[in-house]
Amino acid sequence: MRQIERSIFDLRRGVPVLVRGRDRDTLVAPLEGLTDETLTRLRATTGNPPALVVTRHRLERMGIEIAADAARLSLADGDSAQTVVAWACARHVEHSPHQRPTDVDRESHAALALMRRGLLIPAAVTATIDASRREAVQKLIDDQTLLAIDVDRIEAYESSATHFLRRISAADVPLADAEKSRFVLFREADGVREHIAIVIGEPESWRTAVPVRLHSACLTGDLFGSLRCDCGEQLRSSVAAIAERGGGVLLYLAQEGRGIGLANKLRAYSLQDDGLDTVDADQVLGFGDDERDYNVALEMLAQLEIRRIELLTNNPAKIAAMSGGGIAVVQRSGVYGRLTAQNERYLTAKAARSGHWLDNVLGKPSADVAMNGKG
Repeated sequence: MRQIERSIFDLRRGVPVLVRGRDRDTLVAPLEGLTDETLTRLRATTGNPPALVVTRHRLERMGIEIAADAARLSLADGDSAQTVVAWACARHVEHSPHQRPTDVDRESHAALALMRRGLLIPAAVTATIDASRREAVQKLIDDQTLLAIDVDRIEAYESSATHFLRRISAADVPLADAEKSRFVLFREADGVREHIAIVIGEPESWRTAVPVRLHSACLTGDLFGSLRCDCGEQLRSSVAAIAERGGGVLLYLAQEGRGIGLANKLRAYSLQDDGLDTVDADQVLGFGDDERDYNVALEMLAQLEIRRIELLTNNPAKIAAMSGGGIAVVQRSGVYGRLTAQNERYLTAKAARSGHWLDNVLGKPSADVAMNGKG
């Protein structure tokens, strides 16, 4: 576990790590902070030309269709870091790399998993270690200049990272719309993410089907009142709705930007300003329609001993995730914000591209939209 944590930390700082497989060792560098010097060092250290590993979502935006989840694109000696980054995440790309996409190995898949876990752009520059360079690379590992991590550990971590939540602390925090509220903080095993359960009212007086809202953190909307989304209004109206029902739980999940992180969400916003909708913008960066994993919410509900819920949501994927995880969703209630000139395109894309139930909002042209509704 500690090796995984350090590898994520190194990658977020722009430092390459070594992914050790059964048949090969692969040096992995993130896109963020990539320079021409980094590419030169990769070639010199490994003795092999590097390749760019990208997701199928990114390739589709480049006009390349593949059946697999990801592919490798060979890089030539003359390819600059700026060019490589453009191939990975720029909206407009003049041409593709010099070779057609080739299949990725386990090490490349592991590299992308680390990038996602570190909330980085889901792409990596990789190069396998040539036999002539193994001794020199091992010296870098021995003196702790380079971190080596087994691909098996990365795969095991990827499948279990959200299943080990620790309950860290709790305190009463009276809210404007729910004075009887208690914040319970959960931390994931690697310490990277923290999630909060806002327990409203007295559990012994809750309904049999506990009102529950799964709310993904949105710094721009929740804290600053951004007009680009309705997240802040959904958050506050959910707290009020739960209190009105006699209490329940709002899970405040560290899943900014549908799971892509704040840095990538801001990148996506820039792409949206250039004319893309929210789904297409995420795909340009290499992400899928929704990168969230609700296993953490299931674990939080299990620790709170909640098994039957009334789910406050407009998102069918949340209902499917809860039901598939053993939670009985006996009722669904909508929760809405205002329709504004700034968020209309965003809400329309959520309804049309992701199937969110937003007829109650989008059916009204004015900004005066009901804050709560039944779906």
